[in-house]
Amino acid sequence: MKRMLSLRDERLKEKDRLNLWSYFLSPFSPQHPSCLFFQYNTQLGPPYHILVDTNFINFSIKAKLDLVQSMMDCLYAKCIPCITDCVMAEIEKLGQKYRVALRIAKDPRFDRLPCTHKGTYADDCLVQRVTQHKCYIVATVDRDLKRRIRKIPGVPIMYLSNHRYNIERMPDDYGAPRF
Repeated sequence: MKRMLSLRDERLKEKDRLNLWSYFLSPFSPQHPSCLFFQYNTQLGPPYHILVDTNFINFSIKAKLDLVQSMMDCLYAKCIPCITDCVMAEIEKLGQKYRVALRIAKDPRFDRLPCTHKGTYADDCLVQRVTQHKCYIVATVDRDLKRRIRKIPGVPIMYLSNHRYNIERMPDDYGAPRF
């Protein structure tokens, strides 16, 4: 079992003690960006920009849900679904079986985000974009991607359960529905 060191422990040197105090007293923790100072992401707000993953579109089709309308029903605000070039390429690679998903992804209501990198996996692209810009909500059903995004502070995740969209890690101040 690990024991916590107290600040008065004689094994700590004076400079270590000062570093510990500055860590606890500083308003900005070194590993979190300044937009998360007020316990939640201040860059999030209506109209919400939602990064959509391939499997989210596929599961929405299976559940017979209209993407944009269901997002608005979930968040009680205007939503702009965004799709990156990597996700679009992934849908195109899936072939003829997923032509409905491709047609939905090409909907004019979707914002198309160009990717500058070359040959990247779509999940890596989404994680990279969310890490750089904290203004997105990520819509996915993929467990691995959810696990990776939960490690990034201030990024809400939209997912599908019981034939409707739910959102996790959304601050109460934005009027996220409580279940």
